[in-house]
Amino acid sequence: MPDEKSLLQCYNRGCGQKYDPDDNKEDSCRHHSGLPVFHDAYKGWGCCNKKCTDFTEFLNIKGCTLSKHSNIKPPEPEKPVASEINYTEVIEIKPIVPKSLERPSFHTPLGESKQVEKENNSDEINIGTPCKNGGCTVSYEGPKTNSTVCTYHPGVPIFHEGLKYWSCCQKKTTDFNTFINQIGCESGCHVWKKENTDNTIVQCRWDFHQTASHVVVAIYAKQYCPTLSVVKLNPIRLYTSLVFPEQSNAMFVLDIELRGIIKVEESQVSMFGTKVEIKLKKAEPGTWVKLGDPVVQSTNPDKKPMTVESLTPQVDAVDLDDL
Repeated sequence: MPDEKSLLQCYNRGCGQKYDPDDNKEDSCRHHSGLPVFHDAYKGWGCCNKKCTDFTEFLNIKGCTLSKHSNIKPPEPEKPVASEINYTEVIEIKPIVPKSLERPSFHTPLGESKQVEKENNSDEINIGTPCKNGGCTVSYEGPKTNSTVCTYHPGVPIFHEGLKYWSCCQKKTTDFNTFINQIGCESGCHVWKKENTDNTIVQCRWDFHQTASHVVVAIYAKQYCPTLSVVKLNPIRLYTSLVFPEQSNAMFVLDIELRGIIKVEESQVSMFGTKVEIKLKKAEPGTWVKLGDPVVQSTNPDKKPMTVESLTPQVDAVDLDDL
């Protein structure tokens, strides 16, 4: 057994192991040859096109390339050189303000939006399931795994201005591989299945974007039940209620008085395994400066209160230029 001090740290992306330089074979290291990719809530690797929405699952994606271990850090990708802007050539574009439609009554009856696609999401725990605690690299291999110590980060990963670190221990680095290999700052028991401690309200991340003809709202949710969840619309209101049976029927409710007017009959909802996408057809051209305003409790059909904070779109704080 080699001395711990004689072991070298492998810096191949996705490996994170220490190795004996005298026992380094052509297939000793399983790693990713490509770069990490973060886009539209998905996280994956450019070399093997494996994607997921959970950061811990991303860290546990097995490498697709075999080679020798290497203690040489791979070069960081070069940042694109920003082109200089000639401010004398900037053209001011003013929005076209068309004649507005008469705004319908807020109390117009809500109708369920047409569903164009629905997928069921299974949640079986199998051998090989990675621990859900951030920074832990252990996978479930049977009941014996529960007796091992889980070393993890209780905080969340933060990517900001080129720095990568965990909110719990603030050990900042610019190197992605060094960040992945940071040892957890707390010890405890493994968690094989995420559970929500609040059995009433679930906080789901959501955002929206728009085109000339549509506003598209995306709600990112795991383990919700498509058959029990509903999306209802009237010309100026969006009401969404997602039900999570495995979390004691906890709910996520998004109830908004829309900024503009929509055509209910031409709007659609798609329910996928990890997100709900609501495509709202604009009734008149123009850009919405925001999605809308929260509906107060007294007008909520299911009597579920919503706060202004919960209606703020939540996005990943990831600086893609630095990855």
